[in-house]
Amino acid sequence: MPKKIQSDKDHGQKIIELFFKLFFSPYEYSLTELSRELECSKQTVGRIVDKINSSMKGIKIEDFTKNRRRYFKIRKDKIPSKAINLSQSEYGLLQMCCSFTQHLIGKETFDQAANALGKSQILIKNRETVSGKHFGAFLPGTIDYSSHQGIIKDLIAAMEKSKVCKVAYKSIGNKEAKVFHIKPLKLFSKGDTIYLHTQLSKTPGKVFKAPRFDPLLAIHRIDEIEITEASFKYPDNFDFEKSFNQTFGVIKEDAFQVKVEFSGYAAMYVRERIWSQDQEIVEKKDGKIELRFTATSEEEVLSWILSYGHEARVLEPDWFLKEVALEIKKMKL
Repeated sequence: MPKKIQSDKDHGQKIIELFFKLFFSPYEYSLTELSRELECSKQTVGRIVDKINSSMKGIKIEDFTKNRRRYFKIRKDKIPSKAINLSQSEYGLLQMCCSFTQHLIGKETFDQAANALGKSQILIKNRETVSGKHFGAFLPGTIDYSSHQGIIKDLIAAMEKSKVCKVAYKSIGNKEAKVFHIKPLKLFSKGDTIYLHTQLSKTPGKVFKAPRFDPLLAIHRIDEIEITEASFKYPDNFDFEKSFNQTFGVIKEDAFQVKVEFSGYAAMYVRERIWSQDQEIVEKKDGKIELRFTATSEEEVLSWILSYGHEARVLEPDWFLKEVALEIKKMKL
């Protein structure tokens, strides 16, 4: 039978997750954001907020409307001044997350994060901590982001203040960098690469022509960045999870359905992972499986399938099967 992706969060988990998100963050969250992240309806979010407000003395989740959207926030100045303890297991998880992302954030930022972790030990009740020596990251094939820390920090500052940026970007195969203006929306990682999802902004003195797809920039290919004085309004309808985490491929072009048969090691590996939220996995004889999923990047799917060698066989669509056969023929030459 096909396997479907389902949320396994129970009501108690949702209450804890919502509380921690609001309590430890200085930001406000919209009803839409909380509904998406908790994987529940907006009505359920409202009931969770009411339950927390009625059961926790001294803490109140504020509910307000801004730009016709409903938002929630916990005002820290209204919380009784009591020490917040950090458990040994929580500190260990922070150590693990820091180590796992060391190769992405670069030495300078990693050292700052490690120092922050060291300072946070004072919050641990019994002062016993989990050592960072238990965790590490496999580095061969990764990108060194040490020289890009300034660019990352500038992008974060620009996103916080909703400022348009002027960037010089050198795509693969181009000898010269192209200069244009962007509205930075989201930094995210895929595998061992950091990307910036943006919207194209008007370049002063030039006629604006809307692109078919929003620019997706690899951070290590940004040569220069300048934060301009121009501001932009963060799009109300921007949904990162819906835009990126629903289908296969970091490049978002026209979506298409793919059906592939996997055998041997490839079948075991593919079976363990989520490739698109609408995927279906059908078990077959001899340990084989059929995977049907949605993709948005022909190039990425092609490379991915070829990486499994003879243990992957494309079944649908026909036009893509021909592309795979053509690529294999080229590889023989």
